[in-house]
Amino acid sequence: MELNTMKANFGDVVPRRDFEMQEKTNKDLQEQLESLRDDYEEVRKEHEILLQLHMSTLKERDQFHSELQEIQRTSTPRPDWTKCEDVVAGGPDRWHMLAKGKNSDQLVDVLLEEIGEGLLREKDFFPGLGYEESIPSFLRFDGVVENKKPSKKDVVNLLKDAWKERLAEEQKEKFPDFFFNFLERHFGPADAMAWAYTIFEYIKLFHSNEIMSQFYAILMEKRSESVYIKQKETVTQLLKEMTNVDSQNEGLLTMEQLSTVLKSTFPIKKEEKIQELMEAGGWHSNSSNADFLNYHSLFMEDEEGHSMPFVQKLWEQYMDEKDEYLQELKQELGLELHDEVTLPKVRETLMIIDPSLDKQTLNSYLSQAFQLPVTELPEESEEKEEDIVIQLQTVLERLQIVDIRRRGPREQEPTS
Repeated sequence: MELNTMKANFGDVVPRRDFEMQEKTNKDLQEQLESLRDDYEEVRKEHEILLQLHMSTLKERDQFHSELQEIQRTSTPRPDWTKCEDVVAGGPDRWHMLAKGKNSDQLVDVLLEEIGEGLLREKDFFPGLGYEESIPSFLRFDGVVENKKPSKKDVVNLLKDAWKERLAEEQKEKFPDFFFNFLERHFGPADAMAWAYTIFEYIKLFHSNEIMSQFYAILMEKRSESVYIKQKETVTQLLKEMTNVDSQNEGLLTMEQLSTVLKSTFPIKKEEKIQELMEAGGWHSNSSNADFLNYHSLFMEDEEGHSMPFVQKLWEQYMDEKDEYLQELKQELGLELHDEVTLPKVRETLMIIDPSLDKQTLNSYLSQAFQLPVTELPEESEEKEEDIVIQLQTVLERLQIVDIRRRGPREQEPTS
């Protein structure tokens, strides 16, 4: 009876050792299952993302296909610029020199300049523009004036002489007045007006010539002469730094030394900007840091005043950085171009995007933007500050004229 009872009570019982082994196996399998479920869920999500990407890629493909068809339908074939070789004075050699490194838009400018120069040479006289207030002071004349027909080289040399005198001046007169007085000193009062018209027509035509285009922009008050002066000072400082590094006075620097000079002279330039300058200076992917460079060649000009690619790249970067700076100012203000903005708001925003601005530079920017003498600018927190209001577009256009540049890095916002 006891045996039967034991069988009845414990017939389904398993040994503890077997039970614990089964329990452990079960636990391992549960963990594997959970892990597989997590992996599956992750793969499923990735699959959904890939499906969405696939759909968006299909839409983009269809859009690009439509755009391509539209472009194929409406576009004109690329011009064959070699046709210009036989038309331009100087033949293929001169055309290749003019066209080197230029895109289609720039080549159109070159071609227009060549055509314009031919038309200019055919003119014997220029009609006077009169004495209206809108006419620049150095062009106010009735009647006709003689076209002096100088070469481009002559005009460039004359402009260089004008800049030398301008930079040596003690008492600064207005740039247009200085220009006419300069011509009177060089050619006499009788011929000054003829030379004024002649040079004006030349510098208005030759957009691709740096010296002419910059002189024209300053003469017409589209750009402040401080921009030109600061650029010249930067180039001079850069040459001085390179000369200091050249301890042997051989006129040679290694690529590594060039990089070091650029980084010390432009401490807030991004690495890719420094790289662009290095490439413009002659560095390429096969270059070694130990390769030598004749650094004086970076600052040479040809007879028509064209700078080497290195100095051109410096100027391009300056203009790009100025545009980025003003765009950042607009974005930080959060206003549309037609909206009005107060002086304290511009002051505050400039200090946000460029905390390194000193008070003198900040006031010079505000003076230009609101056309107020620095001495008449209200102090910070004065009540009448709020009364000085102007359209944002006007502020940006006025700041574009002067030498405006970032003074230091913008403080990064702390990450949450």
